[in-house]
Amino acid sequence: MNLDSQELASVAAAAAPRFDLYSGIHKGLRALMADTLLAVGRMDAADDLERADVTERVLQLLDFCAGHLQHENDFIHAAMEARAPGASAQIAHEHEDHVRHIAQLADRVAVLRNCASAARAAAGAALYRELALFVADNFQHMNVEETAHNAVLWARYTDAELVALHDRLVASIPPQEMMVAMRWMVPFMHPAERAGMLGDVRAKAPAPAFQAVLDTVRLHLTKGEWAKLELALAA
Repeated sequence: MNLDSQELASVAAAAAPRFDLYSGIHKGLRALMADTLLAVGRMDAADDLERADVTERVLQLLDFCAGHLQHENDFIHAAMEARAPGASAQIAHEHEDHVRHIAQLADRVAVLRNCASAARAAAGAALYRELALFVADNFQHMNVEETAHNAVLWARYTDAELVALHDRLVASIPPQEMMVAMRWMVPFMHPAERAGMLGDVRAKAPAPAFQAVLDTVRLHLTKGEWAKLELALAA
């Protein structure tokens, strides 16, 4: 990725906060990945119901990650390449690696689900270690996107253009996938981010869809967080 020092410095030195395509979804991804990894680590692989539940959560995480990669390729990388050819090349290669890693993890899940009872503890440990590496790799990967990629985008697009790009991306996501995204993004934002995102949803989505999002995220907020959100949305 060919970025000059001025572009990289713009991430930290912008006179005012810029529209960040990555911040919200990456908070959600970090939370979902961490939660799933912890679940695998504490799983009783000998318990049939627990093993089925936790491995299903892993598969759901992998599906969500695969969808996220595709959204970034189709929208954000396309926008970068349109005005800075070659700028997304490094991360595009990492996305290819992530697709292969997702397939390997799905294979680990299949092994754990189908192996003999005596092999389940070892298969569970192998899945845990492999998932931990996947999470670690993704955490580093997201940091590059939030710094270097934002530098490219902010140097070449106005906030209005980035908001329009964001809205096109969101419009392409099926409702069920969007609800999963909201469940993991909104509870792990700080109050101002949370209110801003839900205010935007209220302004752009049908009322029943906004209420469904609100009902979903309320289950994962503390009483204090919910009170702050209600106050902000009423303002």
